[in-house]
Amino acid sequence: MTPAKSFSSVKLPEFLVQQARDAAQPLRRSAAGQIEYWVTLGRIVEHAGLTAQEAREAIERYEAGAREAREARMKLEAAPVDAAPDSLEAVKRRMLAANADGSLQTHIRSIVSGNRHKAERRKAA
Repeated sequence: MTPAKSFSSVKLPEFLVQQARDAAQPLRRSAAGQIEYWVTLGRIVEHAGLTAQEAREAIERYEAGAREAREARMKLEAAPVDAAPDSLEAVKRRMLAANADGSLQTHIRSIVSGNRHKAERRKAA
């Protein structure tokens, strides 16, 4: 049995908590879990020796890429739906939607987990 975690309360700016809520939702994390995740990433960045400017630039590149992906998804969603359900455009649209709502990542994790269990059973047999 693992020991219970102890917790402390801290005051954080509301905009940061709202950003955490927004970022946490597709990943099915709590706002506190998202902030804890960000803290862990920050510790890794510091340990890796990155400067705040380098980390900021990396975040800006990531956000620009995410913005471009959202814009591309919106264009695909706005495109006429005269494509057959198995057409490339329809498949792209479904993949982008699944990626945007987090269900693609969840499905991939499920497949990987299932494959690990199968491998463990084979190994044990």
